[in-house]
Amino acid sequence: MTPRPLPSRRAVLQAGTLVLLLGRAHIARGATILAVRIWPAPDYSRVTIESDGQLSTKQIFVASPPRLAVDIEGIELNPALRELVAKVKADDPYITGIRAGQNAPGVVRLVLDLKQPVLPQVFTLPPVAAYQHRLVLDLYPAQAADPLAALIAERLKDSSAPAPGPSQTAVPAPDPLGELMARQAARAPTRPSAVPPAPATSPAPAQPAAVATTPAATDRLIIIALDPGHGGEDPGAIGPGGTREKDVVLQIAHRMRERINATTINGSPMRAFLTRDADFFVPLHVRVQKARRVQADLFVSIHADAFFTPRPQGASVFVLSERGASSSAARWLADKENAADAVGGLNVRARDAQVQRALLDMSTTAQINDSLKLGGALLGEIGKVGKLHKPRVEQAGFAVLKAPDIPSVLVETAFISNPDEEARLKSEDYQEQLADALMQGIRRYFAANPPLARNRPV
Repeated sequence: MTPRPLPSRRAVLQAGTLVLLLGRAHIARGATILAVRIWPAPDYSRVTIESDGQLSTKQIFVASPPRLAVDIEGIELNPALRELVAKVKADDPYITGIRAGQNAPGVVRLVLDLKQPVLPQVFTLPPVAAYQHRLVLDLYPAQAADPLAALIAERLKDSSAPAPGPSQTAVPAPDPLGELMARQAARAPTRPSAVPPAPATSPAPAQPAAVATTPAATDRLIIIALDPGHGGEDPGAIGPGGTREKDVVLQIAHRMRERINATTINGSPMRAFLTRDADFFVPLHVRVQKARRVQADLFVSIHADAFFTPRPQGASVFVLSERGASSSAARWLADKENAADAVGGLNVRARDAQVQRALLDMSTTAQINDSLKLGGALLGEIGKVGKLHKPRVEQAGFAVLKAPDIPSVLVETAFISNPDEEARLKSEDYQEQLADALMQGIRRYFAANPPLARNRPV
């Protein structure tokens, strides 16, 4: 067979030039959109656009009617982007609808029609965990609701008097909400300026006329902040059967809320406050901020642990440490949990991020001592319904436990990476048992540390 002649040097150079031109054309095409997601929530709605390259944007917010226009440069309109239109839910608190179109060659314009004025944040995130580049559009309400007022109003609704009958004489209704908020605020500790306290009074909601009787209002609400870990873009640990940590811990938190709201301590009603009550992402410092905003008496963060192998098992309780972690495993877990902001998508360019994070360095020895007492009470009850990973409360530098004035614990309910414990976490029966145990642990803590007797700075 006659050998094929080798290409000339000129032909090789021409072929190389063609490859370079094709490479430039590929670069000019820009990033490819891989996935789009929408996370509606009472706190804020988030739109995430994931791509294989970093996206460049320009945005314009129009106040009336409220809408946000975002120009994404270097891409073409593709089916993935068109999916955004159908992903908007009717009950989204902020987004009415989304329009997508090719505004110019290489520029796609998204227009978000809004239900109310918002404070938009548009930012990008580098690749992390299972995600590639992400463009994030966060839509916060221009006027945020007061969570403490909502808790008190909920309590008063439970004890409100019935509407007057035909033979009853109607008189102007009292303002128990304003009175109760004033009493609650009088007991509140002084807060740093970065987290303003709830107002002492608030306009009462419109109420029907009632007979001249005062609803049974308490001087003191005992508020338990429940913090279901992860959420939204951050699924947390995933079990071998596909169970997501963010889902099971939210279910457990809902079960605990039912028990807390049905409980009184020495005549004072309890109310649960969830840092997230649905599937959305909450940054670590915001979880702390929320608990302080409602003047929580306790903070319980709920998680489901994971490890590299399926063997580890059992529940654990952690509190903050000022002197380093109590074990290498505790340090590893704290580092993993503290990385949740990167996975969930924290806007590090937010104007007050440094101020907010400064709160996490204000922990006190008194708070840690109270947290150890709470952790011991919880651990003792959890051990009655399942195995414990370690028989003592452990300590590490968990960012979410750094409220300076609230006893705070992080409960690892089980190892979701263990197939047997994953099955238990999915079980309604185990979730009920666990919620009962945590509730009993809270009762034990308050039996030894009455909430009205605790010294809180004023």
